[in-house]
Parts: sequence; C-alpha cells; structure tokens
Amino acid sequence: MPPNRNALIRYKTIDKCLKNRLRKWTLESIMDSVSEALYEYEGTGKDISRRTIQADIQMMRSDMLGYNAPIIVVDRKYYTYEDPEYSITNIPISDHDLTQMNEAVDILKQFKGFSHFSSLNDVVQKLENHVYVAKNKTRSVIEFEKNDRLKGLEYLETIYTAIINSKAMSLTYQSFKAREASTFVFHAWWLKEFKNRWFAVGVKEKEGALLNLALDRILELKIVDKPYYIENDKVQHDEFYKNVIGVTVNGKHRPSNIKIFINAKTAPYVETKPFHHSQEVVDRRDDGIVINLKLIPNFELEKELLGHGEDIMVLSPPALCKRINGRLHAAVANYRKREGVSDQTDNNI
Repeated sequence: MPPNRNALIRYKTIDKCLKNRLRKWTLESIMDSVSEALYEYEGTGKDISRRTIQADIQMMRSDMLGYNAPIIVVDRKYYTYEDPEYSITNIPISDHDLTQMNEAVDILKQFKGFSHFSSLNDVVQKLENHVYVAKNKTRSVIEFEKNDRLKGLEYLETIYTAIINSKAMSLTYQSFKAREASTFVFHAWWLKEFKNRWFAVGVKEKEGALLNLALDRILELKIVDKPYYIENDKVQHDEFYKNVIGVTVNGKHRPSNIKIFINAKTAPYVETKPFHHSQEVVDRRDDGIVINLKLIPNFELEKELLGHGEDIMVLSPPALCKRINGRLHAAVANYRKREGVSDQTDNNI
C-alpha cells in the first residue's frame, strides 16, 4: 500500500536529518524535527510518538518502499546513514521499475508523430534519457504497428483543437472517387483511427448527414471564425460504430445476420481474434466452424473477408455472398489475364 502524504513528510524529514552528519541524531531529536515539519506542511501540532518514528525507520530500512535505507545506530543512541552518500531521494532504479519505464516510453513514443500530442515530446525525451542513464543496455521489447509516412497527420492538431474548442473548419477535400477537389465548412465531432488511417467525423455546413473524411485526402484546412458551431447532441461514437467493422456506416441499413464458414486451419485464429464483438459460433464441424455476425455489411467487412482468401466462405445473406464471389472471380480473371500475357511473352523469346 503506498504511503500517504503524512507518512511521506515523515520519511523525507527523517532522511534530511540522517543526511546531516554535522549533528548527532537521537530518536527524540528526530521526533522534534518531524513534528516541526508536519506543523509547517500540514498545520498539525500533534507530537509524534516514539513508536511512529521507530516504525518509520523500520519501513525505510525495508524493501517495501524500495528504500533499503542503510540506517544504523551509533553508540546505541545516535541514528545515521552508514553510507554518507545515501538518500531516499536518489535511490537507484530497480530492474522492475526500469522495465516499466521502458514500456511507458515505448507507448508514449507512438504519439510523438502526432502534432496534437507535441507537448508530450519533452516528457518522452526526459524519460528516454533517464532510462538510458539508468541502464544504457536496455532495449525495447514492445513493437507497435505504425506508418510514419502516412499523409494527413499534420492536420491532427488543427482538427483536435477545433473539436475541443467547438470551432468550425474550412477544408479543401478530394476523395478518391472525385474528379476535382471541393471546399466547404466542416464541423468535426470526433477523430477515428482504423488500421493506421485517420478520419475526421462530423457534418458539413447546412447538411445533416454524418461524414467520415480521411485525413490523407485533405488538401487544405484551417479553423474559421464562425459565430456558431454545430454541436453533436445526437450521436455517441461508441454506439455509432457498434454494428460495423471500420468507419463506413450506412445509417439507412440495419444490422443483419451474416453466416460465414471458416475452415479448420483458420478457425482457431478467427476464434481468438474475432471479426466483431457480435461474433458467435453456431456450428462446429470436422472441416471447420460456422460463425454468425450481427453487422451492417460495408467496404471494410468485405476487405476483411477477402483477406482470408480460400480459407472462408460467406454463406448468407445472398447479396454479400454474390458480391464476394464476384470480387474473387474478378481477381482470378486478372491472374489468368496476366498468365496469358506471360505465356505469349515466353513464346516470343
């Protein structure tokens, strides 16, 4: 159990006394110093008992707080540190603490590329330096998925600032399907990350439909001085994404039952890493399992299913089954087309 503020004041005062080797410290003189410190910091004038100080000294000597203080008694009367350089304020970092600090640094470093977390950069640097000084042979044992070359990350700070300050933005945007860019006023409600790609979610000026704007498709962006901001008083983002995989939500559609066969080779992976929280196994067979998902079909779901190739098969609904079947046939046609060109090229050599 971590010490409370009162106990920390006592430990710090005892430490200050024992570091001062110009004076001989009896138990009574330490008690007086602790009482004065508590009166100064806490405003309490109650005298400290011998038993409390003795218990504090035992605690400081132990490993319970990581102090392991080398407190000795000289001439059966005077308390001091056996090591004149010791202080509880400069105890070395333990291997356990060092491991935890390394893990914290690795996690915080994931935000260093995001400008709206730029204030963390100095903190992370200080932690890194402290860990290095403590033990320069340490190395990271955590590796995160990241892509430092993603476009649009430079807009995170502006969008984040606009959201928390309820400000509208003027942005120039061009989707992959659009022939040319368009400029409009956008009221962002939240930021969403999916597979290392960031999206700003909100509404256009004078339009009510909720939009997902990919940051890598933004060409220009700035906060504008509008007399109002369209507040989000309708949508909770956790509920908004409840029935989909990814970021694409068609509000006109309701979730439906999607049945998928997973072969025996891939079934363990899908069971340990479900497609969605609604996933449940509805049939177990010798050659695999059948799962059911309660979802609104979207582009991200199709990409997820196609990524498993021949190891899965959509059983229902028929529309999704037909669409996945069509995309797989198109992929096979592309390879056959390429093989034909290769054969022809080989014949000409």
